[in-house]
Amino acid sequence: MDKPATEDYKIELFDADVQQLLKMALKEPASVDLEKVASVIFEQSMKDLVFSKEAGRICYTIVQAEHKQSGQSNFRRCVLNRLQQEFRLKEQVRESSVNAWVCLVTFICNVFDYLKVDCLVLQLHRIGEQLNKTSTQRMDDLFCLLRDGFLLQDRPSSLSRLLLLEVIEFRAGGWKMSDNAQKYYYSEVAD
Repeated sequence: MDKPATEDYKIELFDADVQQLLKMALKEPASVDLEKVASVIFEQSMKDLVFSKEAGRICYTIVQAEHKQSGQSNFRRCVLNRLQQEFRLKEQVRESSVNAWVCLVTFICNVFDYLKVDCLVLQLHRIGEQLNKTSTQRMDDLFCLLRDGFLLQDRPSSLSRLLLLEVIEFRAGGWKMSDNAQKYYYSEVAD
């Protein structure tokens, strides 16, 4: 990646102050008010369908930067809490504006695509082996769903497909990852 991460995102929709806030959040999340960032992204996502598609990727990048910088998940919590609050009002949103409803669903799907798959893979790395021992049939069912999700090429993002494939291989390898596989998956995620 030769160009800075902020050039990949559609943040030119915002005024200069908000653009600066988002750029800082993408680079150094600990230096900004992450609740404000979540709010800005959410509000724009509710108005602009094109941006709501991009918002999941922006959120994912901020989550990754925050985790790398401080090991925290504050931004993820802020975004997911805001989405839960709005989803509780889904009937009012749908009745007041079909466009806002479509934007909300699009944003949720994109956040799910980026953040929830990441969370699922992380948890399966942590406790997958124990879950497999206590309920093999349920884990078999889950991994059939994960395999199907991976095979639906036009559904999840390429990063989500990569993460799903990695966790499928992790389980197939007896909950261990070979050095070569680890280098492959984690060099791809870093790129």
